[in-house]
Amino acid sequence: MTSTTRRRAKALALGLVLVAGSAAAVELTLPRGAQQSFGTVQSPGAYSMPTGPWKNGYLPVERVEGRIEVAAWHLPDSDETPFQLAKPLRDSLIEEGFEILLDCRARACGGFDFRFATLVLPAPEMFVDLSDYHFISAISDKEGAVSILTSRDARAGYIQIIRAGGSVGEIRPSAPVDPVPVVPARPRDDIIQSLESSGHVILRDLLFRSGSTALGEGRIASLDAIATYLAANPSRQILFVGHTDATGSLEANRRVSLRRAEAAMSYLRDRHGTRAAQIGAEGVGYLAPVASNLTPEGREANRRVEAVLISTE
Repeated sequence: MTSTTRRRAKALALGLVLVAGSAAAVELTLPRGAQQSFGTVQSPGAYSMPTGPWKNGYLPVERVEGRIEVAAWHLPDSDETPFQLAKPLRDSLIEEGFEILLDCRARACGGFDFRFATLVLPAPEMFVDLSDYHFISAISDKEGAVSILTSRDARAGYIQIIRAGGSVGEIRPSAPVDPVPVVPARPRDDIIQSLESSGHVILRDLLFRSGSTALGEGRIASLDAIATYLAANPSRQILFVGHTDATGSLEANRRVSLRRAEAAMSYLRDRHGTRAAQIGAEGVGYLAPVASNLTPEGREANRRVEAVLISTE
């Protein structure tokens, strides 16, 4: 084990937060014909990057704070496997001195549990076949952290890249291609199905730095999907409910959680013109945890916003 790895392992064991700096950037080259479908930046933000597979109900992560960029690409008519899509990107990171923390295929990563325990953009921006995906996470003391998720469906390949804390440089196609417009967000099937079958859904692509209540300036796919759903169903109503970890007083956490829920509500109102009668916000602080507050990973999971369908018809 290298000294860098030992330091990082010690930090993880102590639950410390890595704040990466920035340096000369490394370029990541995408396959020919890659079409960007989504991109957003939050600065400052935070990302809990998986560093090991899901095992015994636990996903090891490393929290990285700083500039968080989340982006996705489609590769129409691609016949490459998820591993073939991920390998050139992984090799580029290795060449630039990044340390690979996790390099796994679907079942080895933890299958369903792994995929739903980490940040994945919703369809159609990113598609993940639960039996056929590949995940890589890597880190550099100077250039921050990178995670790569690849998968495919019957006709296309999909790549998601999250760059956190540093300056990983531009991501560009391997050869010049005609400019492709960003694909507009469409309703995400599993978000809408969860709303209508379970009554609520966690919005996992809302990223909040600890104590922060501000959303980034880019698009947020889950909120775009809900806005589309509400526009198509004018009698439906959604309540955004903010949640926090158990750090601090209940009153302070209620205020923070309410402001986070209000940020989601404002996004729909300001960007989509969603009617005020269809949306609301509430904050419950730490009263409804989904994980133990005794671990950094549990506290991270508890800091969330949920959408609740409150319509009765």
